[in-house]
Amino acid sequence: MKTKIAVLLLIGLALTGCGKSNERTLQGWVESELVFISPDEQGRVEVLKVREGDSVKKGDLLFNVDDDLQQADVTVKQVAMTNAQQQFDRAKELLKTAAGTQKTYEDAEAAFRQAKANLDWSQTRLTRRRAVAPAAGVIQQVYFRPGETVPSGRPVMSMLPPGNLKLRFFAPERVLHDIKYGATVNVSCDGCAAGLTATVTFIASSAEYTPPVIYSLDERAKLVFLIEALPKDPDKFRVGQPVTVTLPDEAAK
Repeated sequence: MKTKIAVLLLIGLALTGCGKSNERTLQGWVESELVFISPDEQGRVEVLKVREGDSVKKGDLLFNVDDDLQQADVTVKQVAMTNAQQQFDRAKELLKTAAGTQKTYEDAEAAFRQAKANLDWSQTRLTRRRAVAPAAGVIQQVYFRPGETVPSGRPVMSMLPPGNLKLRFFAPERVLHDIKYGATVNVSCDGCAAGLTATVTFIASSAEYTPPVIYSLDERAKLVFLIEALPKDPDKFRVGQPVTVTLPDEAAK
């Protein structure tokens, strides 16, 4: 009889431990914030330097679009600035010999400054026909190929910097107070290496749905709050991958 009671007590303790463990084990998935690379103006893709899955470094050339119109605009603005420079130099010399007026000099100076600004802007437009990687990352998808015309503002490709990979999971209200900003949580998934962790960076201030003003204890138990965490080793995860997040022992106390 005593043996049977002892066994029942052990089972009860085990079940209690499992219940606490389940409260600290939360389900989630891997999500990404992609960076979309697009030209400032409409153009035809001429050169595509990367393919999907390629790793790139910051500043690497990704693609360029035709720049005939921008080249022509730069030439026009260079001529205009040369003329404005000559007018300004002439007005300055005339002012020194008292053959010119202060107003003529100031007008010529303003025209020269405007012409230079116009040239700088045109050169910037020309430079931006070559798209470079804004950060290190992996090319995720290519939307336009060489020979295709891309509208203004439409991305030619998307890339994923390592720091833009995050984990999203939901925590019930009863364990929300155990999760703090900057806290470290353990992460596991099928086929992943052991010992992976992530840092909590976001905790939703409201539940995922609006409950009625008066609700039962059962309904309160269904409230969940979105949590986001940045993995310490983002290269170990894949977008859309299911993960299991476990709160550390000290967080559950």
